[in-house]
Amino acid sequence: MLFQRKKILKSVANGKIIPLSEVNDEVFSTNMMGVGYAVSNHDGNIYSPVNGKIESIFPTLHAITIKSDKGSTVLVHMGLDTVDLKGLPFKLFVKENESVTENQLMAQMDLEMLKVNEKDNTIMVVLPDVQKGTVSSNENGKIEDIAFKF
Repeated sequence: MLFQRKKILKSVANGKIIPLSEVNDEVFSTNMMGVGYAVSNHDGNIYSPVNGKIESIFPTLHAITIKSDKGSTVLVHMGLDTVDLKGLPFKLFVKENESVTENQLMAQMDLEMLKVNEKDNTIMVVLPDVQKGTVSSNENGKIEDIAFKF
């Protein structure tokens, strides 16, 4: 416990925070991509969870990697199997190498398009460099900060 570190991330969306273990994708639910959290029942607006710099945006626009000012890499992955839609349901407001601040609007997801195409709109936020750890939050699941202890 003495050497345990804690990182704080802001929530990426206004919705219900759920553990990655509840995500309907083995890669995320088993922490293969790293420790993190997910957001369901959201309004489609995606915000930066940290101050940092956009490292990469996947060609299909469904995932954004941020290098935080504190040195952590944060992956924001929008939806499950949304690669198939070739970027159509996503509108981005950031570019690679651009600086972002906590709570800055980065993207919007067209929730209706995802529904019509039978795609899960859950947003996953992971720390790819962290393979073990726990997520702590308050009891009601509606939180502002997510703390990762590892």
